[in-house]
Amino acid sequence: MASLANDPGGRRRILFVDTEGNRKTIRLGKMSKRQAEAVKFRIEDLAASRISGGTPSDETCRWLAAIDDTLRNRLAAVGLAEQRGTVQLGPFIDAYLEKRQGVVKESTLTVDRLAKGSLIGYFGADRSLRTITAGDAEDFRNHLLTNKLAEGTVRKRCSIAGKMFRYAMRHGLVDANPFETVPTNSIATERFSFVSAEDAAKVLEELPDCQWWLLFALSRWGGLRVGSEVRRLTWDDIDWQRQRFTVCSPKTEHHQGGGSRTVPIFPELAKLLDERYAQAEEGETLVLPMLAKCTDTALRQLLVRAIVRAGVQPWPRPWHNMRATRQTELADRFPGHVVCNWLGNSETTAIKHYLRVRDDHFDKAAQNAAQSMHEQQRRAPQANWADNPKPLEKQAHATTCKVVHGRTVVREGLEPPTKGL
Repeated sequence: MASLANDPGGRRRILFVDTEGNRKTIRLGKMSKRQAEAVKFRIEDLAASRISGGTPSDETCRWLAAIDDTLRNRLAAVGLAEQRGTVQLGPFIDAYLEKRQGVVKESTLTVDRLAKGSLIGYFGADRSLRTITAGDAEDFRNHLLTNKLAEGTVRKRCSIAGKMFRYAMRHGLVDANPFETVPTNSIATERFSFVSAEDAAKVLEELPDCQWWLLFALSRWGGLRVGSEVRRLTWDDIDWQRQRFTVCSPKTEHHQGGGSRTVPIFPELAKLLDERYAQAEEGETLVLPMLAKCTDTALRQLLVRAIVRAGVQPWPRPWHNMRATRQTELADRFPGHVVCNWLGNSETTAIKHYLRVRDDHFDKAAQNAAQSMHEQQRRAPQANWADNPKPLEKQAHATTCKVVHGRTVVREGLEPPTKGL
């Protein structure tokens, strides 16, 4: 907690304890008590964030960006803010990435470094953060597009750049995020290909051994991510009695309950799992130990070669499209929330990135429409027969009346005539 002290002549100062337990003083000069109390509140927030390792509130960040250089420099002198001045893009990104070491996955840092390369390549390492405007951010996006990067890749790099500038805003290094108006939301891939069971069977025959067969099947019929999820699969994860297995998911483990999921042993997997288990050496824990010596890039290249040998047209993003194919198939047979639980994604993500409309959906719809029309035509004569009087009934009705001198007279039958006719 900080405390407010009064000096002679209406001057104010604030005292607080820093992260190392040292007592620090910030002299505010002449100002009203209300103003000094407002500054004290912001200093308490800054000091608390330094101690906890977190970030100040958005209101404090905006206040920090708006204060004059004199107070800003006094805060910097006691370690509560960065020195206001020219902060260069290159050193800033290096410091940002260094602070994320050990906090995020190495794969995330790899993508962040790609964004860094694009930013430094376009703006230069010595470019001041404060001089990068929203117009510059738009030009940066257009530059990436003209360099033949995909729209999804460009959006991802702009998203990372925006994340870096938001971090700079929270530390008072810039007043605004220039990437705020640049499109950064992810988009669905246009490189979708449905991998039919017939093509999958052809490719399976070109793969070299049981481990490769099982790897392929776990992607095409199990819906597992290659290679993060298949690399962690162990024999302890297989529940033979209940016909299911547990999948550890590094990609979603930061979400609550997303660290693992349970997947059925589908019929397409059962035989291959049995064969692989029979071949496993004693004491072997990993279901696919070959993956320990094979990178994701090598796996993709080997798969593409097998696809070509099978005489099948290679499809883009081979592992992802097999997983997407399986989700599309299962969605036709099971409720959406069940399928998403098995494949480890949300229904929103599935609709955007996995589920696709196939030709057989159209064929099925047309077939159902034809059957429905046939049923209507078959039932139509019965409906007309019920709605209209029978011909014999019409004839019988006609013989019960006759016209005499312009009046209708009912012939006598079993009942006496009505009076007045």
